[in-house]
Amino acid sequence: MLKTVAVIVVSNVSMFEFGTACEVFGIDRSRRGNGVPAFDFRVCTPVPGSVTLESGLSMNVELGLDATLDADLVIMTPYGGDAELPEPVLAALRAADKRGAWVMSICSAVFALARAGLLADRRSTTHWRHSQELATSYPGVEVDENVLYVQDGNIISSAGTAAGIDACLHLVRVELGAQVAAAIARDMVVPPHRDGGQAQFIERPIPTCGSAPMAELLRWMVGNLDREHSVNDLAAQVHMSARTFARRFRSETGATPAAWLNSQRVLRAQELLESTDLNIDEVARQSGFGHPVLLRHHFAKVLDTSPQSYRRAFRGQLAGVG
Repeated sequence: MLKTVAVIVVSNVSMFEFGTACEVFGIDRSRRGNGVPAFDFRVCTPVPGSVTLESGLSMNVELGLDATLDADLVIMTPYGGDAELPEPVLAALRAADKRGAWVMSICSAVFALARAGLLADRRSTTHWRHSQELATSYPGVEVDENVLYVQDGNIISSAGTAAGIDACLHLVRVELGAQVAAAIARDMVVPPHRDGGQAQFIERPIPTCGSAPMAELLRWMVGNLDREHSVNDLAAQVHMSARTFARRFRSETGATPAAWLNSQRVLRAQELLESTDLNIDEVARQSGFGHPVLLRHHFAKVLDTSPQSYRRAFRGQLAGVG
């Protein structure tokens, strides 16, 4: 059973991600009658003393890495993924993994797990801004940039910021049950369960194209998403044959015209769901999908969620849901 939690911090630790671990595991909720146990919560660092936070503030950490030796869960917090880590930190992570303890990284702290050799031939995730760097630097790691968190055996990695909360609550659910996880979530006023496979909501801007005519066409397409766009019609606008246009379009955007249009329509639907009270039928029409069934299909394909769930997540109970 999950009883002892050790959080490793080093210089430049991120306040929010560190606070995530503190909020879930560091508060004694055992006297509130909700079934949540009191965790033996430890904050440790290679050399006890003052540790500088990313914000420039500092905190005093009294425990060394010996605090990880019998911990049921060892959490590595972000420190700036390109910074060198003291070897004792890597050794502590390896030792925890070797004895079968849970090991968790929040956001870019996954680089520490990779440097320690814990992710070889394992699946993991991180904030989408860091995913390509992680995959390039550690080709033996299977990086999934599209999810909130990943559990592979005893290793849990999470995406950025709030996804760390999801990963912590996931582990509470696994070890202590759904009621305990729900009680902690209710106390924190966060959703008790966002599935790890839910997509990170990644903004994908219009790419910069090498040719001015193509860039102008892309801007026109974005302004006219509610219209039908055949390859022949689009090719005619830039005075190309359909075959040449399709090849040039893919080389400059990385996608076919149809796939690119669908991705932009999903983005437009996201904007409408976040900023308006339009019902789902109208969102589908204005974003260019035409029918709600197509909107739901492409939303699930790209974001792995539904339009209604997306609106609730980004606008809360004040938003109208069609």
